[in-house]
Amino acid sequence: MRKIKQKRLLLILIAAVVLLTALAAAFIMQRGGAGPSDSTDYLQIFTQVYTLVKARSVEEVDGKKLINGAINGMLAALDPHSSYMPPSAFKETKIHLSGSFGGVGIELGTRDGKLTVIAPIEDTPAFRAGIKAGDHIWKIDGKSTRGMNVNAAVNLMRGQKDTKVTLGILREGLAKPFVFPLVRDTIQMKSLQSRTIEPGYGYVRISQFQQRTGEELAAALEKLRRDNAGSLHGLILDLRNNPGGLLDQAVEVANRFIPASAEGGLIVYTKGRQDSSKMTFYASFGEKEPPYPIVVLINGGSASASEIVAGALQDQRRAVILGTQSFGKGSVQTMFPLRDNSGIFLTTARYYTPSGRSIQAKGITPDIVVGQLVLAASGKKERQELHEWNLENHMKPARKSGGEQQVLPQARTAGGPQQDYQLFRALELLKGWEVLGKIAGAK
Repeated sequence: MRKIKQKRLLLILIAAVVLLTALAAAFIMQRGGAGPSDSTDYLQIFTQVYTLVKARSVEEVDGKKLINGAINGMLAALDPHSSYMPPSAFKETKIHLSGSFGGVGIELGTRDGKLTVIAPIEDTPAFRAGIKAGDHIWKIDGKSTRGMNVNAAVNLMRGQKDTKVTLGILREGLAKPFVFPLVRDTIQMKSLQSRTIEPGYGYVRISQFQQRTGEELAAALEKLRRDNAGSLHGLILDLRNNPGGLLDQAVEVANRFIPASAEGGLIVYTKGRQDSSKMTFYASFGEKEPPYPIVVLINGGSASASEIVAGALQDQRRAVILGTQSFGKGSVQTMFPLRDNSGIFLTTARYYTPSGRSIQAKGITPDIVVGQLVLAASGKKERQELHEWNLENHMKPARKSGGEQQVLPQARTAGGPQQDYQLFRALELLKGWEVLGKIAGAK
């Protein structure tokens, strides 16, 4: 009976795939796409391959696994950023982008095959209870974590606020385990860090653009002003190794620095095949930062939303961009949930900076090219940065760039007073900016 049910389910699954692809083919034909013979032939080949694999593979194959593989292959054929995510991964991605979840506040990893605390997040139940980096979590609610992966452990520890979870902890140097009864709370993941690097000079590093990044930036800038007698002489905005995130939060960050004007104060616009993919974002009226000088740090790890911010501030002449060529991901991915709680990320548009530049497979070129310092004492070689144009099947630039993409050389230095040479150069630039302003004002 079970085998009959499995066969029925398989037939329904094949029929559903064929029906959906047929409908898609009909839609393409209506839009002037491939002819009926092309689409029909490929649908027949797909069904034939699926049937052969199910019937003749050396081992029995799960039909769901085959369909998932087909979906993955379909999206991978488009570009490097379109992808399919099963329910667990899709849920985790949404949580990560939201910046908050119910849990105890522990960053987890594995060490020697054991579930290990990388660090407790400050001001969370785990932090307040005294859980420390390096602690081995050997039980969660009495369940052994032997052989448990990080995702499974995370799922057990997350839950609604005010619910309880008990962790068994083994700590090096102590013979007996600890038992920590914890009450879950709402954990807010911060997407940025800020500090005063010298009196009058602020530093903000944005690691990723999440749902609260714009709000966090406003609070960080307000604190920097309070800590510096109410005003700043200059700001360093660090977007190095920022992979991107939410488009609307990138717009909100740029909007904080770009004034609204009669011309519109354009920040970014997108263009795609569908009208819904065409959007334009302008600076809005409201609270803005004073016109102090800004240096934005970028490198080959700065991609997507971080390139939107850097490109907007550069084109609007609101900041000097310093560092190395950015990644060059000038495309917009839209998140589409599916009926089984899985989802896809589909590239739906390209974005353009205010001057009309598409940076797809090009990147943002810094105003001042400065490579990161490699200390001679470390014995490490300078790492070659990865860019969009290095990825297999990447989308070509929207406009002709006049030849092969030029990879800008990284500046090499023999040594310096600080480890972070790019940050040092940015601070020196801001100081020079202030000195030159005083000289010009004295004339």
